[in-house]
Amino acid sequence: MTERDLGLRLPEFIIGGAPRAGTTWLYHLLDAHPQVRMARPVRPEPKFFLVDDLYRRGLPHYARTWFEGIPPGLLAGEKSANYLESAAAARRIARDLPAVRVVFILREPAERAWSNYLWSKLNGMETESFEQALAREEEREATYPPTLRFARPHSYFSRGLYADLLTPYLNELGQDRVLCLRYEDLVADPEALAIQLHRFLVIQERPGDAARPGVVNPTEGESPPADAIARLRARYQDANRRLAQLLGPDFVVWEET
Repeated sequence: MTERDLGLRLPEFIIGGAPRAGTTWLYHLLDAHPQVRMARPVRPEPKFFLVDDLYRRGLPHYARTWFEGIPPGLLAGEKSANYLESAAAARRIARDLPAVRVVFILREPAERAWSNYLWSKLNGMETESFEQALAREEEREATYPPTLRFARPHSYFSRGLYADLLTPYLNELGQDRVLCLRYEDLVADPEALAIQLHRFLVIQERPGDAARPGVVNPTEGESPPADAIARLRARYQDANRRLAQLLGPDFVVWEET
């Protein structure tokens, strides 16, 4: 039984990740559009398709909590930046929202890892050096307490293996219903990125809205250690090549150096 059969108001699109790559900026960009209504508040994120206990409450709970009152004439959307990391979420979204479109924004993975590291330090969850944190990642990932299962504050490298993370979504939803943007394009030309997103969602193009979000979720701190970033980029070379093969020439994968 689909959401239409149940008479529920559910999203036409989802911003699904990646963390520390501009998802909050996308949320505010679309929230400013007169044809769109985003699930509010922006935090806490719904995470409905990710968290087993929430998902067991069913689609009526999801609809009432996040989308009640949104008129049929508007596109409804939500943002949960950790959906990208869950193949189970991909299967659930495909099954329960058969026409939904999903947006991901990806950041050069070594820079994303550094930003994640600064965020973890800023929030009191990281005391190791960047190099030591990377060396201990696998060990720490295996021992997350339940309270950090989805925040995953020490998952720096693994979150940048985008080809592996995207494959379940492309398999479940198909290429036409998945849009992959680049954080670097957001920084270089936010108006062009806004147009690309608006076209994907088939809504009026409003490039001027790109000036509204400003800087959101900044991470302040020291510059990244150049040697560690270079070694990390070398580790990502194979994953980035696989990403290029997966997404094709329309998605420009980052330089290896």
